[in-house]
Amino acid sequence: MQLATILRVWVLVVALLVAGCSKEAPQFNGIDVTGADWGRDFSLRDPDGAVRKLADFRGKYVMLFFGYTTCPDVCPTALARAVDVRRLLGRDGAKVQVILVTVDPERDKPELLRSYTGAFDPDFLGLYGDAEETGRVAKEFKVFFEKVPTGSTYIVNHTALTYVFDPSGRMRLVEQHTLGAEALVSDLRNLMREAS
Repeated sequence: MQLATILRVWVLVVALLVAGCSKEAPQFNGIDVTGADWGRDFSLRDPDGAVRKLADFRGKYVMLFFGYTTCPDVCPTALARAVDVRRLLGRDGAKVQVILVTVDPERDKPELLRSYTGAFDPDFLGLYGDAEETGRVAKEFKVFFEKVPTGSTYIVNHTALTYVFDPSGRMRLVEQHTLGAEALVSDLRNLMREAS
């Protein structure tokens, strides 16, 4: 092989290596928490009473948030946004599992959780635990919640974030409540491109 040919090959190899190294990381609208040592798993029951863990949803992109069925604004808004996200993703919407973890297990009984999440989308899933289990999972995800009396009843103040997991079960993003569906779709598309 002539020296000129060898040099051209080396220049091409170096150019390809530089191009590969300069590949930019995706820009997310949410907070990139890849590698976090929290938010790793949960163990809660679904409306049928089956214990569910994050591993049950491997192969799916999971959008997980904490809320409750009588929440006056944040929770229905988050679920409506999740409906829009799946719709805007088209066929890829089927790759997304939406999960609501109740912070009000006292009132959110299994059938109520089923009917509440199902009113938005039959594929959405509500999970619950007893007070101790709920507290443990909330702590794992750094979620704050507290009962606040209001007359003869109460509301539950709670962290309003959506946690996004990739198909391998790693938490990747924390999405703020104020982000629109298009911003979440963009983030999910970026994660899907990574996986392809």
